[in-house]
Amino acid sequence: MRKVYYVYNPKTQTYNRVYPTARQRIASLFRRIMAGLSLAAVACIALYLFLDTPSEKNLRSENSKLLAQYNVLSRQLDEALNVLQDIQQRDDNLYRVIFMANPIPESVRNAGYRGTNRYEQLMHMANADLVVNTTQKMDLLNRQLYIQSRSFDEIISLCKQHEKMLKCIPAIQPVSNKDLKKTASGYGTRIDPIYGTARFHQGMDFSAPQGTDIYATGDGTVVKAGWETGYGNTVEIDHGFGYRTKYAHMKKYKVRRGQKVIRGEVIGEVGNTGKSTGPHLHYEVIVNGRHVNPVNYYFMDLSAESYDKMIQLAANHGKMLD
Repeated sequence: MRKVYYVYNPKTQTYNRVYPTARQRIASLFRRIMAGLSLAAVACIALYLFLDTPSEKNLRSENSKLLAQYNVLSRQLDEALNVLQDIQQRDDNLYRVIFMANPIPESVRNAGYRGTNRYEQLMHMANADLVVNTTQKMDLLNRQLYIQSRSFDEIISLCKQHEKMLKCIPAIQPVSNKDLKKTASGYGTRIDPIYGTARFHQGMDFSAPQGTDIYATGDGTVVKAGWETGYGNTVEIDHGFGYRTKYAHMKKYKVRRGQKVIRGEVIGEVGNTGKSTGPHLHYEVIVNGRHVNPVNYYFMDLSAESYDKMIQLAANHGKMLD
C-alpha cells in the first residue's frame, strides 16, 4: 500500500498533504527496482545452490555410476592380480623347476613404467586417487601378463627340448662304481692331502686303478682336452642347458676338443697326473657357472637304496686325493 505523508500547518491548524517531487518518485522507484533485483538474485543463488537442473541431475547420476564402476573395476583388478600371482608362483616353483630353469626375478616381474609421469593428467580429475590407483593396477596387470606370457613361451620351448635335455644332463657316475667302493671323497670342505689344511673340494674323487675307463655322464661337446695345472690331464664337456662336467688327473684322454660325445661313451682312463696322491678321478659338475654337488647327478645310475648310501659315503669321506 502506498504511503501518504502530511505536514502540520500551525497557522491554519490543519494537516496539509505532502506530495513527493519527481526526483523523489524516481528515487523511490529505483529503490524498489533494486530491492526486487536483489531478491531475484538471492532467489537464483538459492535455486542454484540447493536445486539441481535436469542436466546437473543427469551428470551427478552419471558420475555416481562411474564411481561405482571404478570401485568394481578396482576390486576385479585385485582379484585378477591375485590369480596371476598364483600362476607366477606355480611357474617359478613347479614348471621352471621341472625344466631346471631359473625363476624370473621379482624385480623383473614387478618392474614399473619409468621415465615419464604417466598419471599426471589424471591427478586433476574428480576422485583422482581412485582413478590413478585403478590405472596403475591395470598397467601392472598388463606388464605382468606380458612377462608371464613370455615365460610360458620359454616353458613351451623347454618342453620341446625336454627329451634332448634329459640326454644331456649329467646323470651317471663317471666310473663303473655299482658297489660304491670307489667313492673316495665328496663335495665340500675337506682336508688337503698335501698341505694338511681344510679347503673346499669342488667335486668328488673316485679311487680306481690306473687305466680304469672314464665315461661321459651326459651328451655334450668336448670343450677342453689337455693338461691343466693342478688337474693334470683334463677333459671338460659342455652339455648345454647350463651344464658342464670336468674330469681330472687322467692317465690319458680319448677325445679331442670339439668332439660330440654321448652318455656312457669312454672319454679317457683313470690316472695319477697333476696334484694327486694316488690313482683316482676328480669329477666336477658345474651348473650355470657354479660348482654344485655331483652326488645329486647320479639318479640314472643307482637304485634308491644305493643312491642314499652314496650320499652318506660322500658326506663322511673327509680326505681328498688331490
